Amino acid sequence: MQSRSLLWSFNYAIEGIVYALRTQRNMRLHFLAASLVFTAALLFHITRLELVALILVVTLVLVAELANTALEAAIDLSVERYDPLAKIAKDVAAGAVLVSSLAAASVGFLIFFSPLRRVAQEGMALVRQAPANLTVLALALTGIAVVAVKSITREGTYLKGGWPSGHVALGTAAATAVGYATGSAAALILALFLAALVAQSRVENGTHTIPQVAVGALLGFLISTAVFQVFFV
Repeated sequence: MQSRSLLWSFNYAIEGIVYALRTQRNMRLHFLAASLVFTAALLFHITRLELVALILVVTLVLVAELANTALEAAIDLSVERYDPLAKIAKDVAAGAVLVSSLAAASVGFLIFFSPLRRVAQEGMALVRQAPANLTVLALALTGIAVVAVKSITREGTYLKGGWPSGHVALGTAAATAVGYATGSAAALILALFLAALVAQSRVENGTHTIPQVAVGALLGFLISTAVFQVFFV
């Protein structure tokens, strides 16, 4: 009986994780981010200590999200109408997830900044420093491309929702242009990090899906890169 109980305990725990993945968009985002982080860890051959740090912060985020999901379910079960204390409990739990996510992002940035800087610097050696008008051209072409795609897909509006995310496309195009114009890999990484925050906010508030954000980022990066490659070779 004890052996069976232990087995069922593991089964219930796995069911809880699967439930969170199926019902919580943020949990799916965290799992996707964790997959990308560990893939990058393999590609950049990080040290064992750095890997331990990544595992700890990723686990912290996932545990915080699971606890937040459990608390929300318990509150919804016990409270039938709006209760300010229930709101406080949910907000505090969400705050715990936010704090853990910021900690994880900070650790990831510190670990991957140096290898990403080397890769970016090598890639940017292919493109010379360019004048400001190319940056404007890259943003203009990105905006036109976004409007064109939205006209074809007919989803959302030109300023909100639909394929692709215009905010993310323009943000990524600007970040890429900053990197090429300055010739600095560090500037490129910092700018792309800010563009990633824009993408995260668009998904968090439900304006766009992850694929829409990803397509927007790819569109902005490719157009900006093409402009600088064509005019400065």
